[in-house]
Amino acid sequence: MRGLLIVNPRATSTTGSGADLVARSLDGPIDLDVAYTRYRGHARELAAGASQDVVIVLGGDGAINEVVNGLMDRSPSAHVREEGPGGRLPPSTSGSRPMLAVIPGGGGNVFAQSLGLPPDPVTAAGRIRELLTAGNHRVIGLALAGDRYFTFSAGLGMDAEVVHDVEDLRARGHRESQALFVRTIVRRYYHGTDRRKPALTLERDGQPSVTGLFMGLITNSAPWTYFRGRPLVPQPNPDFSSGLDVVALSRLNMPTILSVIGQMMRTPHRNRAPSGRHILTARSLDSLTVRCTRPTAFHVDGEYLGETESVKFQFVPQALRVVAPPARTSSHRGPAGLFRGLARITGRPGKVSGRRPGPTGSIGPR
Repeated sequence: MRGLLIVNPRATSTTGSGADLVARSLDGPIDLDVAYTRYRGHARELAAGASQDVVIVLGGDGAINEVVNGLMDRSPSAHVREEGPGGRLPPSTSGSRPMLAVIPGGGGNVFAQSLGLPPDPVTAAGRIRELLTAGNHRVIGLALAGDRYFTFSAGLGMDAEVVHDVEDLRARGHRESQALFVRTIVRRYYHGTDRRKPALTLERDGQPSVTGLFMGLITNSAPWTYFRGRPLVPQPNPDFSSGLDVVALSRLNMPTILSVIGQMMRTPHRNRAPSGRHILTARSLDSLTVRCTRPTAFHVDGEYLGETESVKFQFVPQALRVVAPPARTSSHRGPAGLFRGLARITGRPGKVSGRRPGPTGSIGPR
């Protein structure tokens, strides 16, 4: 088997010696070529031109997103397939592309964690080698935002504003960490984001539009993010194959934010989506559109893409073969650690509460 290892040397937890150890861990059953990215977008170019059987990424979620888009670029009709009933795109020809394997090398590593891979890069490389030797892989769906694919989540509003702020801080030499994200969330909440005038409208076929939204999270039946190894999950049993899930907020205050975060961390135990007066959810959607009354910050997979006034999201089933252990449901502890962190900074501990959820797939206050 031939493999291409794409290394992002600027990723948060990637070092030159670490990359060498990863390459040695993979060598043997894999005839490995190694390429280092030199600029933003380079990983996408390398993946699009890869002739190997498997493309392996050592980097963070941003590098993985580039590689995924490069692999999807290999299909001439990747962005122009005709929609089926309900706006669903037909299954992608995943078998015509190299397999994808990921090794965590960034700060968040959401996609790698979601696949059940170890957090240590060398240990993860050993696991990838075992899976490749055994011929184990999964076929997953992807989400498409405009013409940009993403693996786990996209966001509009304050979520994307925080991503942008963290990118700026990293460019100035700050190391990405969960503490940095918490501080940035609080700073943006009090001194940056517009908490008075909502800008978002959520649209889907056959349903009334939902207006008056401040921020929206769209996930590919996947965790939104992780906090200290615990997933924030918008819907129970994420599997990368069930369509698009949505969480949106019609009020942007600290109690609502803490409530939705706490409920997402408890979703695996509660076996139901977040709910509440100002929390809107939807699940297993084939497509949806978010329109904005003013230019609004937008990101996919933690990569800031600038401001937008409209984005169409679509689910692409059976898009990629991914080297990963079988899907499983994990048990995680509650959200107390995150609440303590926010409470220390804001002085507002917040209360986790919610109403009994409405029918599956509904959009509107619960």
